[in-house]
Amino acid sequence: MANERARELRRTMNAPERKLWRALNNRKAGGLRFRRQHPIGIYIADFICLERRLVVEVDGGQHGDDAQIAHDTRRTEWLNAEGYSVLRFWANEVMSNTEDVVLAIVEAAMKSSPSRGEGGAP
Repeated sequence: MANERARELRRTMNAPERKLWRALNNRKAGGLRFRRQHPIGIYIADFICLERRLVVEVDGGQHGDDAQIAHDTRRTEWLNAEGYSVLRFWANEVMSNTEDVVLAIVEAAMKSSPSRGEGGAP
């Protein structure tokens, strides 16, 4: 079911997600391989670099709501416990300052530990 939902999310990405995907796709960001709308447990990450265990989320205005903030906090805590780092960017930041967002993503990825599953160190 998560795979079906991920496929649907790939087909219906919003404008900020599409813009960031164009900047990350095909190893354009520091040679890193990103996937989009990738299932991890019960969650679906907007973008993920599996090699560096880095999740990137693009948050719209609904993420400022108290219930959504609580959900996002639980989600981030779960991902952290699974060994992932999580970066969050506001959608308007992605739209207006994509270059700096990508730079921040690459810098965070380089600080993250590589995973064992994709050629990284043990």
